[in-house]
Formats: sequence, C-alpha cells, structure tokens
Amino acid sequence: MIKLLAYNCTDLANKEGELSSYSHRTHTCGELGAKHIGQEVTLCGWLQYQRNKNFYILRDWHGITQAYVEKNDIIDKLYFESVIKLKGEVRVRVSPNKEMKTGEIEVLAKEIEILNPAKQSLPFEVKDNQEHNEVLRLQHRYLDIRKNSMQRNLRMRSQVLMKIREFLCTNHNFVDVETPTLFKRTSGGAQEFVVPTQTPGAFYSLPQSPQQFKQLLMAGGIDRYFQIARCYRDESLGPERQPEFTQVDIEMSFTDQEKVRKLIEDMLVYSWPLEEIQAPFQRFTYDEAMTMYGTDKPDARFDFKIQDVTDVLQEKVELFRFIETTPETDKSKPSAKNSIQIIVVPQTADRFTNSQIQNYDDMKTWSSTITRHIDPDALSSICNKCDVKPNDIVFISSGQEYQPHAVLGKIRLLMADLLESRDVVVRDLDVYQFLWIYDFPLFCPKEDGSGLDSSHHPFTAPVEKDKELLKTDPLKAKGQHYDLVVNGVEIGGGSMRIHNSELQKFVLDEILKEDSTEFQHLLEALASGCPPHGGIALGFDRLMSLICKTKNIRDVIAFPKSSEGKDLMSGAPSQISRKDLDNYHISVKDY
Repeated sequence: MIKLLAYNCTDLANKEGELSSYSHRTHTCGELGAKHIGQEVTLCGWLQYQRNKNFYILRDWHGITQAYVEKNDIIDKLYFESVIKLKGEVRVRVSPNKEMKTGEIEVLAKEIEILNPAKQSLPFEVKDNQEHNEVLRLQHRYLDIRKNSMQRNLRMRSQVLMKIREFLCTNHNFVDVETPTLFKRTSGGAQEFVVPTQTPGAFYSLPQSPQQFKQLLMAGGIDRYFQIARCYRDESLGPERQPEFTQVDIEMSFTDQEKVRKLIEDMLVYSWPLEEIQAPFQRFTYDEAMTMYGTDKPDARFDFKIQDVTDVLQEKVELFRFIETTPETDKSKPSAKNSIQIIVVPQTADRFTNSQIQNYDDMKTWSSTITRHIDPDALSSICNKCDVKPNDIVFISSGQEYQPHAVLGKIRLLMADLLESRDVVVRDLDVYQFLWIYDFPLFCPKEDGSGLDSSHHPFTAPVEKDKELLKTDPLKAKGQHYDLVVNGVEIGGGSMRIHNSELQKFVLDEILKEDSTEFQHLLEALASGCPPHGGIALGFDRLMSLICKTKNIRDVIAFPKSSEGKDLMSGAPSQISRKDLDNYHISVKDY
C-alpha cells in the first residue's frame, strides 16, 4: 500500500468544489459525507455494479458513491461501465459501510442521464483485485487505465513532475527548454530510430537524449536548463526499458559534479511523495562498488558483501576458477593475477541442499567443494578472516580483475531472491537506499576488441589529474561521470562535460576513432566561448516504477509498448503502402 503524503490529488483542491470546477458535476464520487446530507448534488461517473435491485454504485477516480434509484427502465437496461450523470439528494444510509469513504450516505436519485452506454461484453472487468493477461491489458489500455492502481500511478507521476518543475523553475530559476525530436544521426551510443523524408536519401534521427542540445544551450548562455524530455532507443526491451521513455534532463554551467549531486538530492527530497528520504546519499567510487558488491549498481539494502581471501588461498587459486579469464587485449603486457573472492550467506545452509542451490538459475556453489580442495588450515583461515560460522553458505570465485566480483555480485542477488521466495526477510521493501557511484573508468574496450568505447558517452570530461593519461594510457583514466542508484536500479547518470573544443576533437578522433566532423556543430560551439558545464538525466519511468512499487515500468506509463516494442492497441509499428514508400524514396525488397 502506497502512502501519499503532502500533495495527494485531493489536497490539490483547497476549497470544496474545485475538483469539480468546469464540469457538469457538483461533487466527485469520493467526497460526499455526513455534512452534505440534505444537499442537492450532481455526480458523473461509471456504473460499477448493482446490488439489491435498487442500489447502484457510481465510480470515478476519487471514489464510489451508492445511489438509490426507484424503478427505472433505462438504468435497468444499462451494462456496467456505462457513463451516467445523476442528480439527487444526499441522505443518511440505512446500513452504513465503515469500509467505504462515502459509506455514511447515499444519493436518492431524482434525474439520470445516460451519457454513453457501454457494450454488453467488455474484454475484462475493471477491478483491481483481478489479474489480467498483460497482452489483454495492453490491447485495451483505455480500460486498464480505469483501474485504481493505474489511476494512482499516473496521477502520482503527474504530482511528482509538478513538484520537480516547482523545485527547478520556481525555487532555483531553471529554464524549461524544449529541444527537437528530429535530429541528425551520429555514430556511437545506442541504436537510433530513423525518420524518412521526401528528399531522396535524407533521414532524420530520433535522439537518444537531448545531450548535444543541452550542451549547445550552455554555449548559448542558458546556464540552468531542464526538460521533461522524450527519448528514443531502438534496443532490446525488458521490465526497465521502453523504445520511447521520459527523462528529467538537467544541465548547469559554472558547476562541478558534487554540486550537481547536491542539486539532485535536494530535488528528490523536495518532490518525494512517500515517507521522507534522507540526504546526503551514500557515495561509493566505482572501484569500491565493484569490490564490495560486484556491480556498479548495487542493492545495498542487505549485506552478503564480497570479501577477498586471496592471501589465505593463493596456492589453491586454480581450484576455484569460476569463469575463464578474458584473453589479453595487449600481448605485450603481463597477465593480471587471479584473485579469490567469497561471499558468506549467514545461517542459511540448513534451508537448502547443494543441488537446490545449483539448480537455481544455473547458479553454482562451491560450498560442497571446500572440504575436498582446501586443507583444514586454509579452511580455518577463511573462517577466521571472514567470520564464517556453522550453517553459513560460502561461495568462492576466482578470476582476474573484477571477474570474480561480477560473478559473486550476481549470486548475491540470486541468493536474496531465493531466500525471499522461502519467506526469509532479506531486503526491507519499504526502504529506498539511494547511492551515488562515481570515478568510473572513462573508456572501456569494445566488445569486439577493435578499440575503445566511452563508458558513459564521448562528451564526458576526464578527472583533472588524469588528463595526461588520455595520450599515454586512456584505459587508466577516470571520468567525471556519476550514476544515481536506488535499490539496485540505475535511475540516473550524468557527468561534467568536455568544454574545450580541442580536447573533445582529440577524444573523438584519436581515442574513439570516430569522425569528429559529424559533431562539427558542437565543436564550433565549444570553441565559441562555452563555459564549464555538467548535468544529469534521471530515468523518470524507472523512478516512478520504484515509487509505485511496480514490477514493470509499463505500469507507470499511460500507453506503453509491449516487450517486443509493439503498440498492441493500435497495431504499431505497421506496414505502409507501396505508394507511401515511393513517396519517401524507400525501396524494400520482398515488401
């Protein structure tokens, strides 16, 4: 159950009747009570159900009201979900319902107007206590939105956005600027959608984010910019991904990364609709997060931290190779040494057999191999160093750099899920654990081994002390990049930007091997007196999914796409005619 605090929807009406202003009704279906007895009222809403022949329940988002209707041939023939307007007198309810907000009263109907009758058979009933097939929900989204859970999520979304705008515009003088959604395609980053034009061979691209535009705004002197931005990525989808999504996009001039982080902390504290959250948020470097949790987006609500036991198991390292080491990218450099890492899951061994753990999502356990491969002295050393007790489960992984940490990081989360599926409390689901992760590597090897890629994006500035490494050993350079993580989910990422044109050109041409002429407009802007600047983008759909405690961001989006990227309601994306293809000079084989 989500507890709305200071600014739920009914609080927005300072005076009675404001929720019904500019409409046919005098009151909503959720606000009538004993003080209204004897008043003439007009209600509008959906016919939810009928009971005991003459009693009808009328519903809108604000609640439900019971109406008593004398013999009425018109309403008797209506199907549920029909839309009606009802005029009548509020009176005391003979049998009060204490579980119902309006349970003290009912409305004696005097006039009923049928605004729009519903058809007899709807695809599903509009009830929150009934689970419906996801495909069916998306095909008939307009019905799904009528449910209280969807109404709550969408209205909560609106309220949080209102507070964010208030914080940025009213309190801190940010300027809300809309940037184009038709742009040019540039290399690097996520896969983009392209938009054909009637000019042969000319295409627009839908931007992944307003990144370049907001940097251009900094060059233009809009020193405090924000936008509730629509963004597009043609990538694989999942519970946290949609092809089109919303970002709270922010950029500032004359700032640094700590000030950006402080701004976001203050903004979230101001706009947070649940129990109060505490700032400042905890901070970890990338190396600290990987060392302790095996991931750069850790869920810190529970322990099971990774511990290094290389010193006590050095001679046994080959026995615990959990994964194959990555081939060296540079044969001239010596191979990194393996390390041995463990996690300890306390007081849980009696809940599982080894086979139960091994068969859970293909997870391997080395707890059964310790006595076979480690001499008693080494086992004792592990127990002493890591405080291992009887009935603990121990997982061991070996590999180079952060390879064993990444394996154990996944196992750590899998064990939390497995334990919670057996009613063991591991994570407090009412806690929101905010973390900042910073000091990321500026570059990383490309997956195909063909060169280097940006860890964040190519406009991220290096930390000041690592600038010289860009010319000598760019893989060792750290970037001024920071991520905001909540309960193991990345909800925002940002950085200080390169504001020097020559440095930006060097990064594009010499390190990333990209054609800098594609970014000539940006390079020229940087060379025209662009101030130092930086910012962040928060994934607003992910943030709202966490606030509303939904398993999928589709449940906080009015009209989302399916996991295949389709609009099941309208049938998009759909084919277009040969004539339209010719108009856009598009040739499709076997179309």
